[in-house]
Amino acid sequence: MPRRTGRRRMTGAALAAGLIVGLAPFSTAAAANTVTVYYRPPTAWTGTVNIHYAPDGGAWTAVPGVAMEAACTGWRKRTIDAGSATGLQVVFNNNAGTWDNNNGANYRTGTGTVTVSGGVVGTSDPCAGTPSPTATPAPTGTPSTRTAEVWYHLATRGWTGGNIHYQPAGGAWTAVPGVPMEAGCTGWARRVVDLGSAATLKAAFNNGAGAWDNNNGADYTIGAGVSTVKAGVVTAGASAPCAPQTPDTTAPSTPTGLGATANGLRVAVSWAAATDDRAVTGYRLTRTGGPEGTVTVTTTGTSHVDGTLTANTRYEYTVRAYDAAGNTSAASAPAAATTGDTPPPAAAGTPLGGDPREDTIYFVMTARFADGDSTNNRGGSQHVKSGNAANDDPMFRGDFKGLIDKLDYIKGLGFSALWITPVVLNRSDYDFHGYHGWDFYRVDPRLESPGASYQDLINAAHGKGIKIFQDVVYNHSSRWGAKGLFTPTVYGVRDEQWKWMYSKPEAGREYDPMVEHPGTDPELTPAQNALAKGRPYNGDVWSTAAPAGNQCPRWGTPNGTSPEGFKLYECQWPTPTSKLFPADLYHQCWIGNWEGEDARSCWLHEDLADFNTENPTVQQYLIDAYNRYIDMGVDGFRIDTAVHIPRVTWNRRFLPAIQQHALAKHGEKGKDFYVFGEVAAFVNDKWNRGSVNHSAQFFTWKERKEYSPDDVKAAIEQYDYEQLAGPAGQPTSDNAFLRGNTYHAPDHSKFSGMNVIDMRMHMNFGDAHNAYGNGKDSDDSYNDATYNVVYVDSHDYGPNKSNTRYTGGTDAWAENMSLMWTFRGIPTLYYGSEIEFQKGAKIDCGPTCPLATTGRAYYGDHLQGTVTATDFGKVGSATGAVATTLSKPLVKHVQRLNQIRRAVPALQKGQYSTEGISGSMAYKRRFTSGAVDSFALVTVSGSATFTGVPNGRYVDAVTGDVQTVGNGTLTATVSGQGNLRVYVLDLPGDPAPGKIGETGPYLR
Repeated sequence: MPRRTGRRRMTGAALAAGLIVGLAPFSTAAAANTVTVYYRPPTAWTGTVNIHYAPDGGAWTAVPGVAMEAACTGWRKRTIDAGSATGLQVVFNNNAGTWDNNNGANYRTGTGTVTVSGGVVGTSDPCAGTPSPTATPAPTGTPSTRTAEVWYHLATRGWTGGNIHYQPAGGAWTAVPGVPMEAGCTGWARRVVDLGSAATLKAAFNNGAGAWDNNNGADYTIGAGVSTVKAGVVTAGASAPCAPQTPDTTAPSTPTGLGATANGLRVAVSWAAATDDRAVTGYRLTRTGGPEGTVTVTTTGTSHVDGTLTANTRYEYTVRAYDAAGNTSAASAPAAATTGDTPPPAAAGTPLGGDPREDTIYFVMTARFADGDSTNNRGGSQHVKSGNAANDDPMFRGDFKGLIDKLDYIKGLGFSALWITPVVLNRSDYDFHGYHGWDFYRVDPRLESPGASYQDLINAAHGKGIKIFQDVVYNHSSRWGAKGLFTPTVYGVRDEQWKWMYSKPEAGREYDPMVEHPGTDPELTPAQNALAKGRPYNGDVWSTAAPAGNQCPRWGTPNGTSPEGFKLYECQWPTPTSKLFPADLYHQCWIGNWEGEDARSCWLHEDLADFNTENPTVQQYLIDAYNRYIDMGVDGFRIDTAVHIPRVTWNRRFLPAIQQHALAKHGEKGKDFYVFGEVAAFVNDKWNRGSVNHSAQFFTWKERKEYSPDDVKAAIEQYDYEQLAGPAGQPTSDNAFLRGNTYHAPDHSKFSGMNVIDMRMHMNFGDAHNAYGNGKDSDDSYNDATYNVVYVDSHDYGPNKSNTRYTGGTDAWAENMSLMWTFRGIPTLYYGSEIEFQKGAKIDCGPTCPLATTGRAYYGDHLQGTVTATDFGKVGSATGAVATTLSKPLVKHVQRLNQIRRAVPALQKGQYSTEGISGSMAYKRRFTSGAVDSFALVTVSGSATFTGVPNGRYVDAVTGDVQTVGNGTLTATVSGQGNLRVYVLDLPGDPAPGKIGETGPYLR
């Protein structure tokens, strides 16, 4: 699964930072509370004295805090803006590592004047009547508190909103980025600041998105009363620049020229622009007709594409214009259109069947591979923040139609199986990868198109002889739960700070990622619209009132302030410890030890709600959901995060359910349903830090004893039993190994039903020799290592847990491929590796950088044009950019490797041995079944001598060279990194195929 970046646990401030993008909304805030703290330090503290503090519910200052100023003799002083808090937590230090933290309990204060002396908190002013050593007497008659009304000209810098970051003279700075300013007239923002007893303040301004105006580093000095700041000039005693405007009561004109044109299941609507005495803000387009009922969307433009709609149905549209004051025009004259036929639903498919080891796998992230239908593209709420918008690169860009269109490219490379990322409907701010499942019974509509449904993809792939291996997730749902099982209700309030985030609840409406907020809501400020844009409807998951049965403590209680100045609340965000999820359906803890039992029963990350997979209700929910995809005819499942579910649960519940349903639905072909799990053990040793329960090979075995009927108890019993047995007590197998030169029938009687990704080879593919050596070392501990999925890098990591795509060089890639395609296991290539796509790029950085700069960049630009495959690994014709792609050296290499592997059964399914062989990467392989008997001698990148092999005629599949062995010895001469020799023995009924394919850049 795609790993998330950053910390697992989010503090209140971090939570807000994760939620809030763009500019802070304007809001009118109450005057801040101030706390003046007098502290009598120990006499030994003769230098700087710091106060380190946090407003109640807020964030602490950075260590060691802020310096206190000298007050009267023996005392230090600091005035602190507590915001809306009613007090502080406080500790002190001497700036040299010595602290006074009230014996570990911290000091707690209210507002106003506070003293701290000898561990006692008081409220009097110890310096009353005594002048401060640095103070300037206040002018006679000056009131004890003052305010500064600050007006800032946003338009000078092209900002649409802003914050003021300030420090009253002698006081503390506000936390970065300051506090929001409220909207004034066009181009201006305003904030009233409580100065306390100070006469002036220092200030800097920012737009909430990283741009600052700090008076060229000097900060602005602003006095009491009304001041304006414009183009770097402070005008004191100014008049407010925004006089109250005459209310706008005039509605825009009624839009004209409305027209609607149907194209299949979509309708394009357009109209002429309306006029207004001030300005038209936007348009509300209303649709009636069809089973969807009345639907209204808002837009700032004068056109809209509506879809996907019901076939052969008449829809009628009207449009109204509105202005910033909310005045709305009359409805336009209606326009209507009737949709066309929808393609009939594709018939349920049938898996292709056959031994999965005969295949090679091409792995794609569907949303990033090829864009066949741009109308289902969606950027989401992180579109601008991530930088994707600047690249015109929405996160959901590729789709099933793009895959269908490019199946000939995949077949032309020589791959006969396609591993695709999860297809279920996701729910997250950044969910293009598919691992945030919400509705496990529905395919994500951002991937489908009319005539290009998931079923259509399965059927089209099968029509070309390509299998579909679907990525599935049993361990977790999205943060918002799983539809039909449980969806949490969180605290929310549609106040001036949060209404951009929370949709107005509408009866019967639920989450639909195809309908994104347009960012033009007249009820929101421009800054709030910027935050709301791209967010789908979420009125189904929040409530201000606690829902029936709420278990989350302190529902709706304020618990801090975000960096943007927004008030945060308890129960506002789902976490494992918030009790927003029921304990019987979801786990209630964070993982503390990744090689401990809790790794199987706690949350991986804050946006992956961990299923209680030992609960029968959860088990049935997942079994029923994934049976639907088996029914559609997929050929296998790649299981995400398999290690985070106890093996006994897999062996008792999920694996038998998969096997039984596939067999019942598809008969003999169902027997070949291929399951391979991700058991992420990122270590270089055979067993994951000695923990067998967390090692990949462990999951290929059945249980060895009976455990309690209760799955929760059984999981603990199994964990303890196997940990006690340890690596030395685990079963072994020779299913992957020849006995001399003889193939033997493998014993799969103890096979669990789950194969695995070969994580140890993956970890060591920085060098093919290391991968080979580590792979051999582990093979006796798998039930049958010939079924392992083998890859160099993926959507998660490169070799050695690198967070960048493999960058070892073209020759090293060729060598890795030559090893994978001829050694035991099923070779798998991550999309684009055939041209070293995005080599060295960071694989994943979430929404903190554009996808175009990562290993998950969009690949479709390299596939533009047409391509026709005449067979696996063979291209008949290609035009455009895809023709250039197909000319790359690694493409030629992988095409030929696929041709060779398909022609030699020993390379697909053979057991292997290194007995009697000299050579650094050399092995003999044999597969015998019925009339098939295939024997091959292989050496990669260097020469090798094979002794004790059967006599006879051998033909090299790479060069066509013939050697006749009469003394049991064959020497294969080869040089060049990535070059290869595959000497195949002529046997009765199984003649050597001779030279396969054309001499290429590496195989020569």
